Amino acid sequence: MPNIAYLGLGAIGRPMAARLAHAEGVQLAVWNRTASTASAFAAEHGARHAATPAEAARGADVVITCLPVSADVAALLDGPDGLLAGMTRGGLLMDCTSGDPATSRRIAARLAEQGIGFIDAPVSGGTSGAENGTLTVMIGGDAELFERVQPVLVHCARKVVHCGPVGAGDAVKAMNNALLAINVWSTGEALVALSKLGVRAETALDVINASSGRSNASMNLFPERVLTRAFPRTFRLALLDKDVKIAAQISDELQVDAPLIHLASQLFGAAHESLGEEADHVEAVRVIERSAAQEIV
Repeated sequence: MPNIAYLGLGAIGRPMAARLAHAEGVQLAVWNRTASTASAFAAEHGARHAATPAEAARGADVVITCLPVSADVAALLDGPDGLLAGMTRGGLLMDCTSGDPATSRRIAARLAEQGIGFIDAPVSGGTSGAENGTLTVMIGGDAELFERVQPVLVHCARKVVHCGPVGAGDAVKAMNNALLAINVWSTGEALVALSKLGVRAETALDVINASSGRSNASMNLFPERVLTRAFPRTFRLALLDKDVKIAAQISDELQVDAPLIHLASQLFGAAHESLGEEADHVEAVRVIERSAAQEIV
């Protein structure tokens, strides 16, 4: 196993890094923008707490970043404390941020100038997938680099797919989450209408989930989170809003007419504004319920 540096100990990054910290033979260094988070993690999991990105990257065979947006990763590259001050020729940066393809391509070009490889590797599966090592990882980048990260990802993921060149992983993740958003919203609209008609949501889902309208939203998210009114915070609405905007941007750049994706971007942008930064993505259903003055029951 290589020496690994992990930068970004958020909802997904922390459990991924924890799994790597306890993998046999791994030497792990961690860095986080909130230093106390990295310090506490290092003490708990036996990792090395690095004060700067450069210090974390020094001596690492693979550097992993997992931050809110691609611009955050780009901001870590330069300067005396930046990644490029610590990484050496032949190194590899694997970015697990749910990023945008254009910025990932710029990061890859900047690193290539120093002989450093880059792959975008956004993940799907939420916090439970990160904790259990069952994530799906979408890889964009050179095939040889894809092979290099397999010994790392085996500890974090159940499914790893090489999607294409740099940016392809980001694009697949964005489009996947656009579909998630569309399914959450459309299922919410359908169940609000049926509830208002007097049909129990549990009954409606029993039919839908045995029929052609089923989706992960109807089969898992709504029974476990909406009908129970639990709304656990596993994936922030703010991040889904960001991902759907990336999907809309990709469609525009490629001149693909995508009215549903653009509508989803508008709806989730409005829900994000209404519900705030900490709301879970499934809580977007609350906006539909408020508009109809009807709770899903």
